[in-house]
Amino acid sequence: MTTTPPPWPGDPLPERELELAAADRAVDALCRTRPEGGLLVYSGAAGIGKTSVLARVRARAAERCTVRTTRADPGTTAVPFHTARALFAPDLADTDGLAALLGPHRALVGPALGLTTPGDEPADPQGVQDALVALTARAARRHRARPLVLVLDDAHWADGESLGWLAALGPRLARLPLLLVVAHRPTEHAAEESRPHLDALGTAARLRVTLRALSPEAAAGLTRRALGTGADDALGRALWDATGGNPYELAELLARLREHPLDLRADQATAVRELAATVRGHRLADRLGDLGPDAARLAWAAAVLGAGIPLRLAASLAGLSPGRQATATGELRAARVLNPGDTVDFTHPLVAGAVYDAVPRTLRTTFHGRAAWLLTAEGHSPAAAARHLLEVHPDQDPALVEQLRRAAREHLAVGAPDAARRCLERALREPPEHHLRAHVHHELGCAALLTSPADTVRHLRTALELPGLDDTLRADATFRLAQALAHNQQMREASLSVAFAAATTEPGPERLRLQAAHFMYDAFRATEDDGPGRSRRLAQLADPLAGETNAERALLTLRAFDGMLRGENHTVVAEFCERALTDGHPAPGLGWTDTVWGFEYPCLAGITYAWIDELDRAEELFGEAVRAYEISGWSGGHLAFAHMLTGAVLRRRGRLAEAETRLRESLRLADRIGTGLPVHWDAVCLLVDTLLARGRTADAQRLAEARGFGPPYPDAMILPDAPSVHGRLLLALGRTDEAVAALEAASAMAERGRHNPVWAPWRRDLAGALATRDPERARALTRRLRVDAERFGTPTALGMALGCEAALAPAGAAPALHARAVAHLEESPAQDELARARVALGLATGDRDQLHRGLLLARACGADALAEQARAALA
Repeated sequence: MTTTPPPWPGDPLPERELELAAADRAVDALCRTRPEGGLLVYSGAAGIGKTSVLARVRARAAERCTVRTTRADPGTTAVPFHTARALFAPDLADTDGLAALLGPHRALVGPALGLTTPGDEPADPQGVQDALVALTARAARRHRARPLVLVLDDAHWADGESLGWLAALGPRLARLPLLLVVAHRPTEHAAEESRPHLDALGTAARLRVTLRALSPEAAAGLTRRALGTGADDALGRALWDATGGNPYELAELLARLREHPLDLRADQATAVRELAATVRGHRLADRLGDLGPDAARLAWAAAVLGAGIPLRLAASLAGLSPGRQATATGELRAARVLNPGDTVDFTHPLVAGAVYDAVPRTLRTTFHGRAAWLLTAEGHSPAAAARHLLEVHPDQDPALVEQLRRAAREHLAVGAPDAARRCLERALREPPEHHLRAHVHHELGCAALLTSPADTVRHLRTALELPGLDDTLRADATFRLAQALAHNQQMREASLSVAFAAATTEPGPERLRLQAAHFMYDAFRATEDDGPGRSRRLAQLADPLAGETNAERALLTLRAFDGMLRGENHTVVAEFCERALTDGHPAPGLGWTDTVWGFEYPCLAGITYAWIDELDRAEELFGEAVRAYEISGWSGGHLAFAHMLTGAVLRRRGRLAEAETRLRESLRLADRIGTGLPVHWDAVCLLVDTLLARGRTADAQRLAEARGFGPPYPDAMILPDAPSVHGRLLLALGRTDEAVAALEAASAMAERGRHNPVWAPWRRDLAGALATRDPERARALTRRLRVDAERFGTPTALGMALGCEAALAPAGAAPALHARAVAHLEESPAQDELARARVALGLATGDRDQLHRGLLLARACGADALAEQARAALA
């Protein structure tokens, strides 16, 4: 039996000419010699005609283009990347071209697209999203002969992971030979986490159209077309009144009228209203009762399983034999409930929704439980069955808890932490057996680490309060709790959490790991009760170590970093770094993508090298970080941090234009994962510092204001010292009184025993600000700066200190000091500092050669204001 055709097959869609013309123009642009891609978004209420519009768009585009289409379904909203797999199904089935399509990140996108088995480790969700965007670009270029058109209907039901991919793809479509066409209901019908993605698609669209109801005239015309010219305008008006001009309801009503014509002698309007009630809501589902129990039960089972599942599974779920299935299927197709085919395919989402809502609540829960079992028996993964387990009533079932935990691990392995979180939250409601509750909370805290630090903190604290975790898991939970607290700018709480755990853990590797973390988070704090005391305790613990284990290497890394901040002699600091590394690289287990110890330790080693003038070593380490994260697909916060660190090295070298580019890329990457994160503060601080070094004070001010850079600062160390940079910004703006106050506040670094004059050059800037208003204090500052620089001993520190002293010295003494500053900075990697010293020496002595060399170097560095100063002096 076949479905009754719609009342206007093949005819132009009424009152949709403008919407279809826009799609025609988009397809024309896509098919030009120089293709122009784009995004069209159609939105509107249920039944308003979105699917009909998309069907016409597909048909017209198929004449010249390669069209890939799918329709999202409520049953797959909780299945990560289902929509992405459906859209690319034909391309993924092409085994000859599959390797080229997947590209270098096959291991990352293969599990998400169902091509390969997920691994044991969580995948970075941002990396998976970026890999899918890159795959889409490759697919678009592959279909240049017949450009690619992707069509997604009912996007409000698409899984959040696929919507995130499409939202990331949207702004790039204009540069790709690809047209994306999306239809969805108003966003309030979408899952909460999907709404921002739908809004982003609307923002990126070249055309965003809200479909409206049909007019009474259109309804009258359709009525005559469907029922013949004998149908008068009064009947058309009655149909319009009954349906509100909703195209789906109007089409269904006209189909019913063709089967059951009205008695024209009766009250026509009343009869139409009564008939219209049967094509919507619960009355639509009531029609199933007229078809018999088998048809109703098969429809209910199909609604629970969802679109695309074989009908034989729906029949099995409903308890029907093959013969009874065939009869019931025919009845459902004749009643316009199911479309022809071997898989579940309701004639309209409104029908599917009404049937699902009509399933008796107890039976619905039973069906979901059996559906999970059926899918598992069919060979589907735990993740595929998990969406049904989410709907089962809690019943203290250990097997269900284990299924949900396995599904969560699979979700994490494909880069879907939100789906993992849903599974584990449901497992907690079961609830798990007493000895497993801490494990589930631990897993839930880890699953939420990248998306919700607050949830991570809550669940990990609960896990640590419950019995059941061994020492290794307890240390891991504590370490991740501290990471989440630090990510949330709660450094004191992070430090206290690992300190307490270390004090209550038996001596051994886990205790050393926690002790190292305690020292690390204390060092990261912007304010600290006893910084010098912590440094002494760290030195006592770390100085004798040879670096034979990762715990020793972690402590030596912290010792080197602390020594750098304290301004200890740079050769001593470098020796600690050497003992912390293995042949100059992070040891196995302490690498950039190792999760047990975290990426902080190689970061600290590289930062230490960057501020002791060992920039080649720092650049090598941070280059390894970028490569490791790109290869592993870690394109979220870790990659943003790696770019920030690389920008820091470029800033230290004086390659200011390159540093600016890299730091802006770091901010772009960081903005994709949130706001106010530690990497934001670091990147903004470095970028403000870089812009000031370039002489672009107005740009630095705009950035600082836009990003909220300034006091109050978070309780986390900012790279480099934020009060020093902010004070320099105020000086550049001519706000000297405010600058002096800010730089005086920066002196807290000295109170903590941190005297590195390059990391926190507040004395140099404060001395300059006080040169005329308090010359004695200015001279005292320069003397102490000189002492700190000589103790630290790097060429950069010595050159900066001598330059500061020269700027305040009597005219007769200044040239010699400037010359000594140049001599030291010639041995330094900080080329912008050398350019500044040469220009200062040239101005002090009238040496045109020094001015010229300073001008050339300033231009090479991108220090525009300094170059202009030198050019003006030469002129």
